[in-house]
Amino acid sequence: MAPDQGLVARVRAAITDQALEHRLALREKHMFGGFAFMLDDKMACGVINDDLMVRVGPAAHDDALAHEHARPMDFTGKPMRGYVFVGARGCDTQASVAYWVDRAAANVESLIRAERGSGERG
Repeated sequence: MAPDQGLVARVRAAITDQALEHRLALREKHMFGGFAFMLDDKMACGVINDDLMVRVGPAAHDDALAHEHARPMDFTGKPMRGYVFVGARGCDTQASVAYWVDRAAANVESLIRAERGSGERG
C-alpha cells in the first residue's frame, strides 16, 4: 500500500512550519515503504500507508498512547517505546497533524539540547 499522499502533504506543511520556526534543517527521506521527515538529521515523524508515525520520545510515550487513535509503533512486530502510530482518523485534519508534529519537533529539540549539554554537536 502506498503512503496516503494527502497525509504526506499535511505532514509536510506542518513540519515545514516547525523547521522554520525553530531553525531546524528539514530533510525528507523514503523509508519503511513510506516517507520519513527528519529535523536536524533526527527522525521526527513519517507516513506509512495511512498512518502517521510520530517520535514522541520515551518520556511522552504513555501520554501519547492515551489519545484515542494512537497505538504503539510495531512496524517490526515489536513495539518501539518512544514511537507511536496515529491512525487515519486521528490525523485527518491539518490541526490534528500539527498537534502530533509539534510533539515530534519538541522531542527532536530535547534530543538536540541533550547532545549540546553533553558536549556533542548534532
